[in-house]
Amino acid sequence: MKKLALHWQILIGMFLGIIYGLLASNAGLQAFTSDWISPFGTIFINMLKMIAVPLVLISLINGVSGLKDISQLSSMGGKTIGIYLVTTVIAVSIGLVAVNLIQPGKSFSKETRDQMVVENQQKASQVEQSANAQKESGPLQFLVDMVPSNIFDSASDNGNMLQVIFFALLFGIALIMVPDPTKVEGIKNFFDGANEVILKMVDIIMLYAPIGVFALLGNIMVDLAGDNPAAAAEILKGLAVYAITVIIGLAVMIFAVYPLFLKFYAKFSYRKFFEGLAPAQLLAFSTSSSAATLPLTMERCEEKLGVSNKVASFVLPLGATINMDGTSCYQAIAAVFIAQVYGMDLGLSAQLTIVMTATLASIGSAAVPGAGIIMLAIVLGAVGVPLEGISLIFAVDRPLDMCRTVVNVTGDATVATIVAYTEGELNPNPIEK
Repeated sequence: MKKLALHWQILIGMFLGIIYGLLASNAGLQAFTSDWISPFGTIFINMLKMIAVPLVLISLINGVSGLKDISQLSSMGGKTIGIYLVTTVIAVSIGLVAVNLIQPGKSFSKETRDQMVVENQQKASQVEQSANAQKESGPLQFLVDMVPSNIFDSASDNGNMLQVIFFALLFGIALIMVPDPTKVEGIKNFFDGANEVILKMVDIIMLYAPIGVFALLGNIMVDLAGDNPAAAAEILKGLAVYAITVIIGLAVMIFAVYPLFLKFYAKFSYRKFFEGLAPAQLLAFSTSSSAATLPLTMERCEEKLGVSNKVASFVLPLGATINMDGTSCYQAIAAVFIAQVYGMDLGLSAQLTIVMTATLASIGSAAVPGAGIIMLAIVLGAVGVPLEGISLIFAVDRPLDMCRTVVNVTGDATVATIVAYTEGELNPNPIEK
């Protein structure tokens, strides 16, 4: 009997998790879900986080050391960062067009706005503090943060992925520059073998994916419903227009922008791309973390899309750290939406400021659940929109976070495919391992 494809297994886990969550919230099983279901989702996330740093470190060193010379790395790096910036600006622009056309903020009453601000005042205050701490750092702080003072400390925290990437790049470049290649042949063989082992560990972890996804989605549905599912439904109805606006913006990126980029810059089939990447997209939706999804994204890009290891190991970890197209699109929509709710009319200059701020903020946005909302506070501050307005979107932020993570992961894979094609590192008929 043929084994069910991974994306179908994950879809079944998602469906069952949603059904369970709805039933559990109506049956009053919140405590049971928290005690006996949620831990299995946490275990799955922890396994993905466990593998992320060694995967990035080993695969990036392995990929860079396999390059012919440093010029190939600079060429690949320039293309990668350039395309990431272009797609981010496009994502923000699409978000602004969508929110200005639909104007979701006009459907909010003043009474509803005031009630939600009061209910979420504490959460909004915490976000504001985090945003202020981010803004107080100097203009070159992101460069300082890239360079680790202790690689072992950096490797112990997934939030320091840029530092791990910096060390791996430096190590890989040094391997290329050693005058006598025979002296480092053993080190290269070690990382080549370690890379194979890490990818096999990803395969083993993904056997648990349907159970982990079921637990994650079940717990999320129960949390959204709370103790009063009917009340939660009313809040969701009030935010429906805003949520639909965000989803439309994200859908344009997924089904229009990325396919066009693939067609014109990589001559790649849309259908083959989405079929190959589907399990990673579904996992991104379930975990709301492009960093947690990174191991599977790399595996699918190499084994299903034909992206070489040297390109995938450089472009994808970098993308999971600095490329947040979905987050940028959402920030543009959310900022204008909140301004509309408060009756503020943001002019062209303010919206251009949103484009610049959201693009720069996406570079510093951590690839973990909920990080986008802290970056949103910075965007709001840049255009003078009240920060407490963030409280208006808390109710639907988690499901939208899940959707925008799918866009983030899809954008990373799109750029990896394009860079591989332009570098002659794309195999149209990859051999599955």
